[in-house]
Amino acid sequence: MSGIVASIALGAAMPAPARPANEAPTMESVQHLRNYQVVEFRRYVTADGELTHFVKYFDAYFPEAFEQLGAMVFGQFTERGHANRFTWLRGFHDINARPIVNAAFYYGPLWKEHRIKVNAILPDSDNVMLLRPLHADQGITVLPAVDPVTEEHGAHGVVVAQIFAVKKGREEAFAEQAEAAFAGYRVGGVHPAGVLVSLDLPNNFPQLPIRTDGPFLVWLGVVRDNATLDERLAPRLAAAEQTLAAGGLLRGTPERVVMDPTPRSRLRWLPDTDVGAAP
Repeated sequence: MSGIVASIALGAAMPAPARPANEAPTMESVQHLRNYQVVEFRRYVTADGELTHFVKYFDAYFPEAFEQLGAMVFGQFTERGHANRFTWLRGFHDINARPIVNAAFYYGPLWKEHRIKVNAILPDSDNVMLLRPLHADQGITVLPAVDPVTEEHGAHGVVVAQIFAVKKGREEAFAEQAEAAFAGYRVGGVHPAGVLVSLDLPNNFPQLPIRTDGPFLVWLGVVRDNATLDERLAPRLAAAEQTLAAGGLLRGTPERVVMDPTPRSRLRWLPDTDVGAAP
């Protein structure tokens, strides 16, 4: 036992290899973080004037807590055009992991410590879509965590979500049309981040409500900057929305959500990273 303790102490004392100050995060560090087949698309409303405070609480306390429990916070954002809207994406390896992880977190010490002040500025947290990757091998890729040394100014880029309310029973037909349309989004300065569809299963952690008004299909992408969004991607998004809405397979007008990553959001613009395997 003393040898083990000495080895641990020695390992802890050894400095990590130096890394160039300008080195970008690499995908090798997150190869073990993959295959999240259940995704919650969570859209919160904060109290007036409290969005900035909620972002700070969330970034400081919660992402690593879920990772330690076997789940993943893919990214967290504020929504443009809404002064009190916070959105985040949480992943689980499978549906059976969802109640296990959530019970460990929401009945655990971290949430118990912070829940009163967080809930006090969060009047609405029930707008949640339970989703899965459209194709099992094309889930949201986990990006490296924001490095506080090499990324001292935090996450960059713009994240876009297109949400399509699909007619019941027409999911496969619409997905085929949508994938063809999404192929047109592959332009410079745009990384596809995932295509998700509703997971039509009972809520196995009823303490956290989920929406039951599906089905939905959601496209996610990460954009380099506002100029790329406005000049290159936005016209393609609008054309696809018009075409897909005219196909008769939707229950309403497509919703486009433009979001800014919080300082510690994993899902962000990394120039040399192919974010996801989405079409």
